Amino acid sequence: MREARLEIVKVAETRFVLERFQGAPWEVWTTDSSADAERLAEFAGRACYQSWKNPSGRRNAEYLANILAHEHFSVLEHAGFTVILTGVSRSFTHEFVRHRHLSPSQLSQRYFNEAAARAVVPPLFREDPEARAILEEIHQCTLDAYSRLVELANRRLSGLEDATLRRKRAREAARAVLPNMTETHIVMSGNHRAWREFFEKRGSLHAEAEMREVAVRLFREVAQPMAPGIYQDFRVETLHLPVRQEPPGLEPEAVEVLVRAVGPEDRASGASPAASEPGEG
Repeated sequence: MREARLEIVKVAETRFVLERFQGAPWEVWTTDSSADAERLAEFAGRACYQSWKNPSGRRNAEYLANILAHEHFSVLEHAGFTVILTGVSRSFTHEFVRHRHLSPSQLSQRYFNEAAARAVVPPLFREDPEARAILEEIHQCTLDAYSRLVELANRRLSGLEDATLRRKRAREAARAVLPNMTETHIVMSGNHRAWREFFEKRGSLHAEAEMREVAVRLFREVAQPMAPGIYQDFRVETLHLPVRQEPPGLEPEAVEVLVRAVGPEDRASGASPAASEPGEG
């Protein structure tokens, strides 16, 4: 079985290219952050309240912490990033594309020949030889069936002059036998607010295992290094899930999850954001 492994590549990210001109209200503003997304978020926040001066010398990380505390998330929507994921399963992407504020472009099974498709082994079965043998048998069986169905479809469609249409119709029909573990590629773009929502929901212990694995790696490899201030309330934790005493010899399962810090005291007490506007210097 040709097994696929997850790979994450950053494709693009937002640049901050503020033009300063004489008399502009933001002419007096400076920030200590060099991260484009963080600078843009602070700029947008200060634009809301015209709080360009910073007499208290508040650092960008502190400013963004206040933004996050008051859930003034709209200023995080101006910047974002794009990644391409390979080595992910079709079952993963069926859930991934449900996030409304992320924008996907996925490998088309109607155009791409899946006769040599790789398989994505579920995390639970990666170290289980018996389970892997079952998956390998099913995977090869479905690839053989796919190739045979393409042949049968081409035979039925032999009267079509348009070769591209004939090929597309054959593959779209034959893909019916391909399982959820079939590898796919997907390009996904989103702003930082959308990615934060994804991390909070899909980095949870209760998320599907492959989805959680992707969320943790995306956070660790792309989002956090790019804009640590925007994600400062998230952290990766390793949970050791308890196991039953029988049968003996079972080891606790270690699972990496994403945890978001609980809001500050003022939010818990119901204080209004207006009492301490996020845009104040």
